[in-house]
Amino acid sequence: MTQPAVLPTTVVAHSVGKKVPLTLSVFAAIVLVCFGALGSTASAHFGLSSAGDAFTLPELVLPGRISNLIIGLFMAGIAALAWVRRNQARPLGRGWIIAFAALFVLSFLIWVVSGARTPSISLAGLLAGAAVLAVPLVFGSLSGIMCERAGVVNIAIEGQLLGGAFTAALVGSMTQNAYLGLIAAGVAGALVSLVLALFSIKYVVNQIIVGVVLNVLVSGLTGFLFTTVMQADAELYNHPPRLPIIEIPGLSAIPILGPILFKQSVIGYLMYIAVAVVWYALFKTRWGLRVRAVGEHPKAADTLGIKVNATRFWNVTLGGIIAGIGGSFFTLVAVESFTKEISGGRGFIALAAVIFGRWNPIGAFLAALLFGFADNLQVILTIIGTPVPSQFMAMMPYLVTIFAVAGLVGRSRGPAAVGEPYLKE
Repeated sequence: MTQPAVLPTTVVAHSVGKKVPLTLSVFAAIVLVCFGALGSTASAHFGLSSAGDAFTLPELVLPGRISNLIIGLFMAGIAALAWVRRNQARPLGRGWIIAFAALFVLSFLIWVVSGARTPSISLAGLLAGAAVLAVPLVFGSLSGIMCERAGVVNIAIEGQLLGGAFTAALVGSMTQNAYLGLIAAGVAGALVSLVLALFSIKYVVNQIIVGVVLNVLVSGLTGFLFTTVMQADAELYNHPPRLPIIEIPGLSAIPILGPILFKQSVIGYLMYIAVAVVWYALFKTRWGLRVRAVGEHPKAADTLGIKVNATRFWNVTLGGIIAGIGGSFFTLVAVESFTKEISGGRGFIALAAVIFGRWNPIGAFLAALLFGFADNLQVILTIIGTPVPSQFMAMMPYLVTIFAVAGLVGRSRGPAAVGEPYLKE
């Protein structure tokens, strides 16, 4: 009679594993030894206010070595808690993982800034720039979530972003209306997705191959039209108006949060709305329940009367619209013209954000912000003269994704039926 009570505990203990506590221990040791004991004794200066703020916050000054030693001890404490939880057959809560990651980022910032020739950066500017750079990544990751929650792998995010950027520039230039360019970008993203849906769902072609081919196709097509059409008359075809930055009076002047939340373009505000709407739709509505059912167990969903392939088709199309709007950011907000490969591989980083965010809109949003933070930080590191190579920051999103996929910072599992075509018997 006692054996059945012991068996579940044994199974859970095995499922918890030691990868998470071991990974946390390694990173805590890195902070204590490399960033702390061997780090610079100089102080890192962080500006918390920017020009135009309603009030000025004092500069944050943190001594490099001492601060990192203290942070390392806190991180070691979380790692120790992870080992205790493992021995108790209990997983470490997600909040502790987030706190550990935040401490590591803070420690890394202190380390690189304190060791730079100019040990001072504007933290407010760094975060605001990260939010701006994350905009296309967020839209791309939402597109990936919409598709993969329904069971379709969306490798074509890069093509959707690039198609949206090109169409926004072309239509915006010809009409001199940035908002028409924004709408056209969504249509372009939908067209790319329609091709993905048609071949992968109707004709049951391998979804990854279709996505890769679409990326190459869109890249080649936009490059050809850029050379033959846009460069022939750039004033007519490649000079779109920019979407204005809309400041919310009073709120935009709040230090740190103001420029991030209340000083954005239309696309920036749409980003926050899209994250909230997609999350609510997927997890709080009947429609979202059906979509997730299709992605997890399409045969069971079909048995309940859900049209599996129709649901997948519409989700892929909606995802393309979202990604296309995100692509318009490049030509309607960031710069005033289209160039070849303007998306710069950000579609693949958005796909990484989907995985790292565990197929959750909020998680993907936070992951995209982290990747935008790394992208902005590599530019700042070059300016302040830190010995850390800026290329190291460029590869950080992919390293983090590898950790997430490998389960080193917790389990990351996508929808069970993703990538599997459904043929009704």
